[in-house]
Amino acid sequence: MTKHFNRELEKLKKLILSLGAMAEDEVRMAIKAIELKDAGIAKKIINDDHKIDEMEVDIEEECLKVLALHQPVAVDLRFIVAVIKINNDLERIGDEAVNIAERVESLAKRKISSFYYDYAKMAQKAESMLKMSLDALVNLDLDLAFKVLTMDDEVDNIQKEVYQLTKQALRKHSDEEAFLINQYLISRHLERIADHATNIAEEVIYLIEGEIVRHGKF
Repeated sequence: MTKHFNRELEKLKKLILSLGAMAEDEVRMAIKAIELKDAGIAKKIINDDHKIDEMEVDIEEECLKVLALHQPVAVDLRFIVAVIKINNDLERIGDEAVNIAERVESLAKRKISSFYYDYAKMAQKAESMLKMSLDALVNLDLDLAFKVLTMDDEVDNIQKEVYQLTKQALRKHSDEEAFLINQYLISRHLERIADHATNIAEEVIYLIEGEIVRHGKF
């Protein structure tokens, strides 16, 4: 039974890492769509979203099956709880990539505008946070997980900057309201991706240390 249980845990690990790779791909594509204002890439992200949704359901069902059959305790229980929560965050990251894609589809219709925000720095930070949080999970790297937590404020500050610049642009160019709001909302979606990456890092810390570090408790 122990061998079977260990195989089930290894299967869960492979599944969650596969979902993580899918979420990373979606985020990379979303960032490319922003950079190129490419409606075609955006459409592919939207069309592929069901794959992440389906895997998220499969992983949750596997977790519940392992809990019911083996009634794990201690670190094994923490691992399954962490997988359930990380699973949800990865699905939400996929949703945010879709939200970005929908904004890009709208923005792509307008080739000229008075104000553009360069999202390269913000996107790079959000993408790096996601990669680092998943690397921390693979390697059970506590230091890397904590590093992700420290980066979250940097993304929040960029998002606040975009908000202020967008307000200024709206005052000057009220005729471009829809375009400017859609452009601003990209920052909200990138900020949420960073938030979910932070959640994943917090679950890695919980898995390793058995300590909850949410709400700035670190």
